[in-house]
Amino acid sequence: MSTEPYAPITVLEDSSEVLAPRESEAMSHLKEGVRAGRPWCEVLLEAMCMWTIPEEQHNGRMFRYIIQGEAFDWLLLAERMCAVIDGEVPTEEVENLLFNGQLPTQISPKDMKESLGYNKYRGILNFWYGVVVEEALHLAVEDEVRKEMRVGGHVDVEDMSDIAFRRIYDDDLSDLIKRFRSQMGYSQRGGFSLTQAKEFNYWLFKLRLEYWDPARVASDTRKGLKRLEQVRGTSSPV
Repeated sequence: MSTEPYAPITVLEDSSEVLAPRESEAMSHLKEGVRAGRPWCEVLLEAMCMWTIPEEQHNGRMFRYIIQGEAFDWLLLAERMCAVIDGEVPTEEVENLLFNGQLPTQISPKDMKESLGYNKYRGILNFWYGVVVEEALHLAVEDEVRKEMRVGGHVDVEDMSDIAFRRIYDDDLSDLIKRFRSQMGYSQRGGFSLTQAKEFNYWLFKLRLEYWDPARVASDTRKGLKRLEQVRGTSSPV
């Protein structure tokens, strides 16, 4: 999986009222394709390929589609774009995409790469391994710790995060959060937004790549993929 910087794209400061021309064109392409009777998921991918801004403020909410210039949160962009075709496509299909990452029709990785373009498809893989699988790894290790404590006759505790994070990253969760916030220029106070939580997972993923040997990284990644397969029934990003 590549972790090279994402292709340069222009930041739109605030698109809550007016979209940049390229993004407006992408939205129009989506609406017109759906109204013409084309499969909506195919048109959605084409419209995503046309989209260039990495983040925007919309209706008072921050939408950050690109994390650290590398990871493409395509389901967040899908949420943003599907709002313009609300009521024109089956609600259950849209919800299944947004909540489960499942398209209504089977699309091969090759076709998806051709529809989105190389950079965006690579970005999806970066997001999948760096955010989704990384979070699943946390859950998998927490499960391991919980089982070990029960076998050892120890009293179970509700939050296994500290033990799990020390096992995965050889550091306390609180210290990791401080380092992350310092590097990203965030305040050391307050909780995480959803966007920051995704960024934190990706930062942790890059930390593993930097500090651990390839065999350990691969083993931990397989552990996260296995946990995802148990929960979602799939170890694939789509």
